[in-house]
Amino acid sequence: MVKYLVQIGVGFIFLGIIIIFLAGMLEAEKGESKVAVGGIIGFIPFGFANDKRIFWFMMIFTAIVFFFGIITWMWR
Repeated sequence: MVKYLVQIGVGFIFLGIIIIFLAGMLEAEKGESKVAVGGIIGFIPFGFANDKRIFWFMMIFTAIVFFFGIITWMWR
């Protein structure tokens, strides 16, 4: 499973690009976009967004990914 992580990551990147492209084409007349970026430095989650709901979604998503990363690391 570990040897496929790079391919899975690249696949998610391309899937994200396709989703962004399709969303831009379908919502071209609206002219409003919402963006969120999140991550973890050490054990402290951080995030930036231009919409409050997207910000909290990103924080919850980052916390879930961090939790599963810790659980996976502990089971080694």
